Amino acid sequence: MAARTEASKAVQDYAKTIWSLGTRSDEPVSTSAIAERLEVSPASASAMVKRLESMGLVEREPYHGVRLSAAGVRVALEVLRHHRLLELYLAEALGMSWDRVHEEAEVLEHAISPELSELIAAKLGNPTHDPHGDPIPTADGEIDEGQSRALIELGPGERGRFTRVSDSNPDMLRYLSDRGIAPGDELELVGHEPFGGPVAVHANGREHALGDQLASAMRIEQ
Repeated sequence: MAARTEASKAVQDYAKTIWSLGTRSDEPVSTSAIAERLEVSPASASAMVKRLESMGLVEREPYHGVRLSAAGVRVALEVLRHHRLLELYLAEALGMSWDRVHEEAEVLEHAISPELSELIAAKLGNPTHDPHGDPIPTADGEIDEGQSRALIELGPGERGRFTRVSDSNPDMLRYLSDRGIAPGDELELVGHEPFGGPVAVHANGREHALGDQLASAMRIEQ
């Protein structure tokens, strides 16, 4: 039983990773990119990708990479729905800070059933976004990514609404929290120092300096 549970967890992790990497471009996802994201060896990633292919969850493009099949997308979006609902539940119901919920949800997302996931969704009022502004897939496996740009892509004087931020780096989230910046805020890019220097942003009546890594992780809707 333990082996089957672990295999299911691995399948979910790989499907979610391939989906996440695949949203960055129209190109197939390489095994090396999967290995890097999951912090496993290329050999381990290659073996797992072959297993996903045998299960009909991915389609391989020789010498290029893989894409999720329709079945693979369903697996990825189901676990992503669990993850983002859990993040919101931990934040809203339990008062956990937004820089901590990702790590906890990574563990819990594999343990809850679809039935419990729907109870959480109902308890939260069937929300559409998690604490970081990321869209929550519907129970039917649909997701609306919306149209947004990275903050770092804006030019001086351009404005927009801060809609979402990557939850992969808790330090970046704490940095934003310390400065009172959260999804929903209106931001204006004041300037961008050259050679990877900080981005100056006006938000909530103050000017803030944000590193280019953070500015790349923040999404703006105009």
